[in-house]
Amino acid sequence: MRILALLFGLILVGCSDTAIIERIDGSGIEQEELTGNIKALIDSAGVQGLAISIFNANEVVYQKAFGFKNGILKDTLSINSIFYGASLSKAVFAILVLQLVEEGKINLDTPLQNYMYKPLPEYEFNRNWKGYSDLKGDVRYEKLTARMCLSHTTGLPNWRFLTKSGFNIDGKLHFLYDPGTQYSYSGEGLSLLQFVVEKITGKGLEEIAQERLFQPLGMDRTSFIYVLKEELEDIYAYGHDENQKVIAFDEADEAGAAGSIGTTLSNYSKLMEALLKKKLLNKATFDEMVTQQISITSKQQFGPNALVETNENTDINLGYGLGWGLLETPYGYGAFKEGHAEGFQHYSIIFPEKEIGVLILSNSDNAEGIFKELLEISIGDTYTPWKWENYIPFDQK
Repeated sequence: MRILALLFGLILVGCSDTAIIERIDGSGIEQEELTGNIKALIDSAGVQGLAISIFNANEVVYQKAFGFKNGILKDTLSINSIFYGASLSKAVFAILVLQLVEEGKINLDTPLQNYMYKPLPEYEFNRNWKGYSDLKGDVRYEKLTARMCLSHTTGLPNWRFLTKSGFNIDGKLHFLYDPGTQYSYSGEGLSLLQFVVEKITGKGLEEIAQERLFQPLGMDRTSFIYVLKEELEDIYAYGHDENQKVIAFDEADEAGAAGSIGTTLSNYSKLMEALLKKKLLNKATFDEMVTQQISITSKQQFGPNALVETNENTDINLGYGLGWGLLETPYGYGAFKEGHAEGFQHYSIIFPEKEIGVLILSNSDNAEGIFKELLEISIGDTYTPWKWENYIPFDQK
């Protein structure tokens, strides 16, 4: 009966707001009711723009955009508006690396130094690459592997220049922990792996991504080079601060695995759909990607509380796989990836065993204040660790 009901719902999608969206606990919500709830949340929290896709039976069954691309111009946001994707880049890059693993071009557990022809700290870097000369004399860099980079266990800081974070005090690159021993979110780790992958393949990240993912999936408005193109200027979504003021466009003119992607709701939904259908990786590799590599016991992911130990998330067995955060529920595991930058706040989570998922993109600094309730009403996700993510509901701040 469940299968018949779901199929009936899928047939109605796109032609009736009474179509039922299935949640992970087996309950459902009509599209019209969900749309009304989303509009109410957006208005109450002062969210300038938000776009959302929901997946049932591994396919998009609900896809809508709300609000504006630019709050000054009041131009309507659409499912084809280009967002700065921030750390959604990391999940895409993880898929690319795992494809290379399948082809034998890189091994998850071979030290990255083994792929280089001279010690890592001796390489010279141009432009945005900051290099690894700071690690000279600290032989722990010789232990770093692709698995550590993708699971955020390199021991490197998120970014060396975040000196006010409490993790780094001098702007130089240091190991905060011994490699492989502890979870600590690190853009530096992903950037290191990108450097090695580009050396191994002889290609830049943008070329690799276009060849392997973006072009084959028809992601025609997605790129690791996030720059304002004149011919697409009216398509970009501009970020908004917590006072709903427009933030100036900030370009990322160099491809960065840790966070430079520009994408649309419709484009990134294609990636998630292909991932849910297990079309991007073979079964063994997919299973490895969503296998917990490290348990997470920090009170929050970022800030001072990242140094505080807690058992608050023991019930969901919070941890990290390869490129994706992981949690457990009575309805199967969930794999999630968020994105956060000034003016942009995103969240994605898939429940492969239920064939259900959701993708939320927003160009507002107020969006995370509605994520908890939005996840609950849309797909019944009451398991995302909202306190750990600092997704404090707007009416509790």
